Amino acid sequence: MADDYLVRIGKLIRDARQHRGWTQTQLAEALGTSQSAVNRIERGNQNISLEMIARIGEALDSEIVSLGYAGPMHLRVVGGRRLSGAIDVKTSKNACVALLCASLLNKGRTVLRRVARIEEVYRLLEVLNSIGVRTRWINDGVDLELVPPAQLEMAAIDADAAVRTRSIIMFFGPLLHRMDHFKLPYAGGCDLGTRTIEPHMIALRRFGLDIAATEGQYHAQVDRTVRPVRPIVLTERGDTVTENALLAAARHDGVTVIRNASSNYMVQDLCFFLEALGVKVEGIGTTTLTVHGVPNIDVDVDYSPSEDPVEAMSLLAAAVVTESELTVRRVPIEFLEIELAVLEEMGLDHDRSPEYCADNGRTRLVDLTVRPSKLEAPIDKIHPMPFPGLNIDNVPFFAAIAAVAQGQTLIHDWVYDNRAIYLTDLNRLGGRLQLLDPHRVLVEGPTRWRAAEMMCPPALRPAVVVLLAMMAAEGTSVLRNVYVINRGYEDLAERLNSIGAQIEIFRDI
Repeated sequence: MADDYLVRIGKLIRDARQHRGWTQTQLAEALGTSQSAVNRIERGNQNISLEMIARIGEALDSEIVSLGYAGPMHLRVVGGRRLSGAIDVKTSKNACVALLCASLLNKGRTVLRRVARIEEVYRLLEVLNSIGVRTRWINDGVDLELVPPAQLEMAAIDADAAVRTRSIIMFFGPLLHRMDHFKLPYAGGCDLGTRTIEPHMIALRRFGLDIAATEGQYHAQVDRTVRPVRPIVLTERGDTVTENALLAAARHDGVTVIRNASSNYMVQDLCFFLEALGVKVEGIGTTTLTVHGVPNIDVDVDYSPSEDPVEAMSLLAAAVVTESELTVRRVPIEFLEIELAVLEEMGLDHDRSPEYCADNGRTRLVDLTVRPSKLEAPIDKIHPMPFPGLNIDNVPFFAAIAAVAQGQTLIHDWVYDNRAIYLTDLNRLGGRLQLLDPHRVLVEGPTRWRAAEMMCPPALRPAVVVLLAMMAAEGTSVLRNVYVINRGYEDLAERLNSIGAQIEIFRDI
């Protein structure tokens, strides 16, 4: 019995180490022991004290053994510090979650390179593991391997993980090809007001999918006699709506035309991945996609998702708000050109390198160097538009940028009901933001930021905006319960610390 517990504890330690992306050698160095000792512990071949378990848990920021409820993670921010040096943009969060869902199309082995190690990805992996997909981090925890079972075990789905991510709705497209009926828990994610799945259903009904929503679950039935006989016109040019339609079309035996499609970065990455699976996609980067489906996909595929333009915007905003000189490397410039044009109008001083290619062989990257600048409020309002317009997820960062600019800036987030409201949390830090209605906020600058302690907004991008303002505020701020930030950013505090920030991660005792 004792040996069995040692094996189970060793497996927990191994999983926590891989979750953090460490090698056995890195963990050994943190503990002041040898790699061989860590190897014995993880194999269950060495007795281990509670003190050592506690030390391992602290090193890996993981409760190997929990006594009661694990408290939420908080950030303590010492602000007023200048950033410097260079930082690389990580791979796209939204592309990675789409590709995880797309892996269900493939009967073969899928390897995704440099996958974003974020909570949204971890939740999807928990769901995939629960239905029988074998996943493991390889190459020292950098890349992810997925191998599906012959038959998915939908009855065993991890509902707790599923309801914590809205990305679960992108299971509909792949699953309708694998089974005639199945259930999925309701989609969760950020609190951004009322968000229905009806636009998804309008597209997926054309492939025979019918959904009834009852008792916290989507009940799906597939009629194999229904096939799209004319182009599918999406009623919403949404990213996940387009992705779901693409996933459904990928294994449809025929040609599917999707009109009013999003051509945003994560959609393009999904199209590139589908091409790697053998699916021909015409019109990538446009609003009309023609998909030549492959009914049976059984290939070993290796794909590298591109970098995240929203994370790139976050890092640029961090430099602007803290009045720093910073180089942000591996920026997917195609998806930030409008944002940079607006910033240039406001007076941003920056340089960009010649373009080079991302690891997917398609996306254009540059390195951007931002310098302290005297910014003026833009003449026109800041508002999002479908690609190639200003990205909806980049709009919140302009609230912090406008707060350090001279004059008044009107920000109009016409897409989400609540996000403009969350931006007014900047007033707790010295901002002067006036909420005009649930979609519009007027920002007055420049701002003299001040430190504060506050709860994290329940939406990802406004939460990061608050963190950036704390970094600019003299004194010590506390941002409580930052799970929502960890949903979309990998080790953000540590990476910001690497370029001069002072952010401490802590939990309540």
